[in-house]
Amino acid sequence: MKSFSQLYAELDASTSTNVKLEALTRYFSSAPEADAAWAVYFLAGGRPRQTVPTRVLRAAALREANIPEWLFEECYQAVGDLAESIALILPPAQGLSDHGLAFWIESRLLSLRGAAPEASIEALVSYWNELDRSGRFLLTKLIGGGFRVGVSKLLVTRALASVCALDAKLIAQRLMGYTDARHTPTAAAYRALIEPSEHGNGESAPFSGQPYPFFLAHALALDQADFAVTLGAPSQWLIEWKYDGIRGQIVRRAGVVSVWSRGEELVNERFPELCALGAHLPDGCVLDGEILVWRDDMPGPFALLQQRIGRKNLTARVLREAPVAFVAYDLLESDGVDYRSRALSERRTILEALVEETNQPNRANPAGPASPANQPTLRLSPRVTADTWAELARLRESARSRHVEGFMLKELTSRYGVGRTKEAGVWWKWKVDPLCVDAVLIYAQRGHGRRAQLYTDFTFAVWDQPVGVRERTLVPFAKAYSGLTDEEMRAVDAVIRKTTREKFGPVRSVTPTLVFELGFEGIQRSTRHKSGIAVRFPRMLRWRTDKPVEEADTLGTLETLLSLA
Repeated sequence: MKSFSQLYAELDASTSTNVKLEALTRYFSSAPEADAAWAVYFLAGGRPRQTVPTRVLRAAALREANIPEWLFEECYQAVGDLAESIALILPPAQGLSDHGLAFWIESRLLSLRGAAPEASIEALVSYWNELDRSGRFLLTKLIGGGFRVGVSKLLVTRALASVCALDAKLIAQRLMGYTDARHTPTAAAYRALIEPSEHGNGESAPFSGQPYPFFLAHALALDQADFAVTLGAPSQWLIEWKYDGIRGQIVRRAGVVSVWSRGEELVNERFPELCALGAHLPDGCVLDGEILVWRDDMPGPFALLQQRIGRKNLTARVLREAPVAFVAYDLLESDGVDYRSRALSERRTILEALVEETNQPNRANPAGPASPANQPTLRLSPRVTADTWAELARLRESARSRHVEGFMLKELTSRYGVGRTKEAGVWWKWKVDPLCVDAVLIYAQRGHGRRAQLYTDFTFAVWDQPVGVRERTLVPFAKAYSGLTDEEMRAVDAVIRKTTREKFGPVRSVTPTLVFELGFEGIQRSTRHKSGIAVRFPRMLRWRTDKPVEEADTLGTLETLLSLA
C-alpha cells in the first residue's frame, strides 16, 4: 500500500504529463504483479464499489479522533474531501504495516462488504492504525468508492508499453474490458497485459469476446466559411448523423456474443436483443456503432434509453416500449481478421454487404433479426450526401427533430485508430448548438479538491410567470458547476458570500442577483423535479452581467424548448 499511496501522491501533485509518466513507469517496473494488477485496474478507470456506508466511515473517524460531530463537520467543510478530512483528524498510527496493495484490497477492503456497522468500525480503526496519513487517505478513498486521480488511461497504457517494450496500441487493445466490474485483477491478468507479442508484427489476436479500443472524434470548432478550404469537398468524407445513444461494439467470436459499451462495460444483460442479433452475425466479426431505442422508424429520445440502462430486470413491458437497435457504422473485424488498418471506404463497403445479408430472411429465422417492435435490430448508419457544406449546414438544422445531435464527418481514407488521435486520419463531430436559457443562481455549494474553498456548485432557477405578472416565483430546474474560468469562479464566490440569505449545512441560499446563460444537450419532462422538467448535461456558457434578474427566462421558455426537442 505504501508504494501505491506514494504513486498516488506523485500523480496528484503534478500536472506535468512527463512527470506522471515517469512515476507510473517507476511503479510498474518494481511493483509485484498482484499489486500492479490492482493498480492498473484503479488507474485505468476501474471503480470499486463502496464497501462501507459513509455514515459508518464518519462514525469510526469520530470515535477514533474523539471529537464532536460539529467539529468534524467544520473540518470537512474547510477541507472539502471526506477521506482527506478523516486522514487529517486521526491520531498517529500505532505501527505501520508492509502489506501490498493486493493484500489490502483482497483481504481487508473486500471483507468489509456486508459487515455489520460495529464490526466495520472496529476493522476501520484497526486498519487506519497500520497506515500513515497518505495510506489512510487512499484506503478511505477506496473504501468509500470515491477513488479519482488525474491520470488518463492513455498515460497508463504508455507506461505499461514502456515497461514491457511493446507497442502502446497493443497494450490499449489488451486493456479493453480490464476494468469491467466482472473482472477481478490478478497477477495472471497483469502478466497477460505485458507478455511479449506472439506475432512479429507486434499485433496480437484479441482475447475471446474482447472489444477493440474505440476510435474517438474531435469537436469541429471551425467557421463554416472555412470548411471548403480546410476540409475539402464533402465527397471526401463519409458524413453520417451523430446519434444520441450509447457507443458500443458487438463481438462474435467462437460462437459467443459480447456486447460492450464505450465505458468498457459488458452489457449483454441489459440488451438481450443485441445478443440475439449477434447470433446472426458471422463468426469472427466485430461491429462498431450506436445502441439506440428505435421506435416508429426513427431513434427515440435518450430518456427512453436511460430506462434500459438503469434497470437490472427487464420486463416484457420495458422491452416492448423501449426496443433497442444497433446502428452500425464500422466493421473492425471480419472472419477473424483485423480490418482497422484498412481505409474507411473499404470497411464501409464490406459493412454494407454484411448488414444487408444479416437482415435477409432465412429458413431458421424467416423475419430476420428483429426487435419486439418488429423492426430490424441491425441498421446501417445512413450516408448523408450533399454537393456543398452550405447544403449540409441547412440539413443539420433539422437534427433535433430527427433526435440526433448533428453530423459525424469521417475521412474516407482514415484507418480506425485508438482513442482521440489524428494519426490514423480524422473524425469530426459537427454538433448542433446547445439549447440555452438565461437562468438565475439561487443556491450555491462549495466545490471539492482545489475548489474546496470556493462556492462553485450552483442551482439555477427560472421564473414561473412572464415579465409583468406581479407575483412571480423562481423555480429551480438545473444544477451546474462547469463553464466558468477560475477568475470568474472567484468573482462569483465573492458575490455569493456577500448575498447569502441562509445556510443549510454546506449549501447557501443567496439573494437572486446573478444571471447565467445555461447550455444543455437535451430536455425532457420529469416528475422528480419541481419544475416538471429535467435537462441533460447543463453547463454555464457565460455570465450575463448585462442582464437583470427580472429579465431571466421562464418555465414557458423551457416548455417551448421541450416542444422543439
